[in-house]
Amino acid sequence: MARTFFDRIWDAHVVTELGGGWVLLHIDRHLLHDLSGGPALADLASRGLTVSRPDLCFATPDHAVSSAPGRNGETYTDGAKLYATLRDRTRDAGIAFFDLGRRGQGIVHVMAPELGITLPGTTMVCGDSHTCTNGGLGALAFGIGSSEVVHVLATQTLRQQKPRQMRITYDGHIPFGVTVKDVALHVIGALGAAAGVGHAIEHAGPGIASMPVEGRLTLCNLSVELGAKMAFCAPDQATADYVFGRPLAPVGDAWEMAVRDWAALRTDDDARFDKEARFDMAAVPPTITWGTSPEHTAAVDGVVPDPRAASNAATRDAWQDALDYMGLRPGQALRGTPVDWVFIGSCANSRLSDLRDAARVIRGRHVSPGVQAWVVPGSVEVSDAAESEGLPSLFRAAGFQWREPGCSMCVAANGEIVPPGQRSVSTSNRNFVGRQGPGARTHLASPATAAASALAGAIADVREY
Repeated sequence: MARTFFDRIWDAHVVTELGGGWVLLHIDRHLLHDLSGGPALADLASRGLTVSRPDLCFATPDHAVSSAPGRNGETYTDGAKLYATLRDRTRDAGIAFFDLGRRGQGIVHVMAPELGITLPGTTMVCGDSHTCTNGGLGALAFGIGSSEVVHVLATQTLRQQKPRQMRITYDGHIPFGVTVKDVALHVIGALGAAAGVGHAIEHAGPGIASMPVEGRLTLCNLSVELGAKMAFCAPDQATADYVFGRPLAPVGDAWEMAVRDWAALRTDDDARFDKEARFDMAAVPPTITWGTSPEHTAAVDGVVPDPRAASNAATRDAWQDALDYMGLRPGQALRGTPVDWVFIGSCANSRLSDLRDAARVIRGRHVSPGVQAWVVPGSVEVSDAAESEGLPSLFRAAGFQWREPGCSMCVAANGEIVPPGQRSVSTSNRNFVGRQGPGARTHLASPATAAASALAGAIADVREY
């Protein structure tokens, strides 16, 4: 019987069949962060239970810590208890804790790939919906709920029901001025935010083969905005090259064995999927959101849609509500819409390649007066690498704030928010009502588009820069 990449990983991790389509899966890696990890460890202890495999758990503070220069775990006072709980509970349990300022600290879905925690063919979970990011390296990674975090801590297993399978095939090459973030937003806009509900998505095709590994991480990150729980790209030589030499990657004979195993993780040519879609990346323009869902997308040189053109009443009402919240009108050109904030960061776009994309745009230029522009690297390693290339100085000279690693303004769980009614161009992954703060108006875009918009003081087409 023909098998998919997903089938191979899933089947290899089934501990036992539970009946009714449910199985018990072994979990190879468990990521913990301050927002959910500490409380879960406290819950575990309150039940008189201990961590089953502390050696397979990895923790870092990212969500509820300040990104202000020189920060510590208490800088954001409302998050201080979460930080301390994670630090103390992981120490007591013998779990690796990558503390502020230490190599390895950063956004959990940035630090895991760069440390070699994320490996092809592994199962990974975290109490965070964007855990699917790690699928860019060929891992079966997904977010879980609070009670499930406790279950994995206690047993290193998880009760799961096998999802349906979807494949999105990519052809062509990404054109000038366009990035993987634009491709991801374009796909979400074309398919809709519910297209992947109940499915595991394999991103495949010649377009993926030509896509940099960090771009694959971005693509898988945004897959949860298609409604999918998990998404992945089959590993190839580029994957192995990325993983090789990472601090926690296999070495010696174990490395050679791992590479042979990864080569077998393939979808058979005659395998069938429950749902298929195909895109030509050469036809994708720089893309930005206009509304309050990641599916509300348009070309950056396009216009705001008219709710009267919606296909049904529910969509019409949703579009109108979005326009009312965003302060936009039907037919309005997106390019040229004034912005107040620009945020370059998040688990979608805070890697070194993202910062380089933005730096190429701003070099020799300056942020427009009245725009608050932040760069928040995804990890200490990203920050250090950027420093070695002179990027912090370049951004500061252009009028950006260079911040400490963390989630920052993406989720607004650390007091870093866009003020009510103000407009932000953000490289994050969600533009829900209030996501960046009560009343904040968020446009999702690539780092290059965000940088261009900071310079223009308005939504801008990076191809003009």
